[in-house]
Amino acid sequence: MALQLAVEDSGMKQMRKVRQNRKFSYGYASSPGKRSSMEDFYETRIDGVDGEIVGLFGVFDGHGGARAAEYVKEHLFSNLIRHPKFISDTKSAIADAYSHTDSEFLKSEISQNRDAGSTASTAILVGDRLLVANVGDSRAVISRGGKAFAVSKDHKPDQTDERRRIEDAGGFVMWAGTWRVGGVLAVSRAFGDRLLKQFVEEVVDHSLEFLILASDGLWDVVTNEEAVAMIQSIEDPEQAAKRLLHEAYQRGSADNITCVVVRFLVGHGNTTTEQK
Repeated sequence: MALQLAVEDSGMKQMRKVRQNRKFSYGYASSPGKRSSMEDFYETRIDGVDGEIVGLFGVFDGHGGARAAEYVKEHLFSNLIRHPKFISDTKSAIADAYSHTDSEFLKSEISQNRDAGSTASTAILVGDRLLVANVGDSRAVISRGGKAFAVSKDHKPDQTDERRRIEDAGGFVMWAGTWRVGGVLAVSRAFGDRLLKQFVEEVVDHSLEFLILASDGLWDVVTNEEAVAMIQSIEDPEQAAKRLLHEAYQRGSADNITCVVVRFLVGHGNTTTEQK
């Protein structure tokens, strides 16, 4: 299959608007890669809430079909931004929005014969605070001083702590081409997979160079360090996202590939770090 890039005019307009804010710019690229179907989705939104410029960025990698990933794309950020504590207690708002979105999706799936699920790697920029939340094996990586730092934890069933949690809950992990929960799921936490619900939140308040959010179609074949080095000198975040996608495709990634790059502009402020 020929390599395809998804770039939307509306995203370009948003990017220009954000550049005028002199805080950050962003770009994205998405492709089915070598697969015949597309289960990756992404969302990029800019809003003004209570005088704050708010950036919302997410990558959602579906499994068991595209239903869950598409649902999370369409509802997660809307649920979050409507939360009454979105500005005053953003971390609690994120937890509530993840849980509410998951519950509502499961209600909508009652008539379905096959469970669908989705990862979610999201970054919420509120003023000079960047909050990163993650479920599953999509990943968020930041560049600071030219070095790569993962700011989310992959949830894989072969990890000792994840396997113990699954087995303590009455589940099991087995090898079926890769390690899978119940012999089916290759991630140990996700939206929509009924008993496999939980999220991890890490808050980073730093002077950052850029952030990469990507599905495992990138991370399966490109390391964190390689990704950061690859786009370090590319100022246009859309071109950076395309560069990552192209490299993953060239390296033989067998999955859908989606990348979102957020570049923080010079002088956006000094910040500190907090982790939940």
